[in-house]
Amino acid sequence: MLTKRLKIAVGMGAILGIFCIVGVGYRQGYAGNGLYLFAMWYNRIIMGLLIGFAGNWLKERYIIRGLILGTLVTTAFFLSTAFRDWPGFLAGIAYGVIIDYFATKYS
Repeated sequence: MLTKRLKIAVGMGAILGIFCIVGVGYRQGYAGNGLYLFAMWYNRIIMGLLIGFAGNWLKERYIIRGLILGTLVTTAFFLSTAFRDWPGFLAGIAYGVIIDYFATKYS
């Protein structure tokens, strides 16, 4: 069931994932980090998917919902870096709010 909300959320996750690739690539380099950069992008896709499915849960409080879901998803990736990628972790939390804002506003 591909709802408009789900499409917007996954699309925003993909777009923001590209920003993550640029940011992480700038900080850590692109050479030899292809799998890591792909995993970062994929994490943002999963974030968009989860936020897209969230639908009516805390509907009026989309900022809180985005914070909670963004934190949950980005923590999984943060654990895999042994708690070293703080900028990526914080960006993931912010991206959760951004994805939820656009998905709520335009769906």
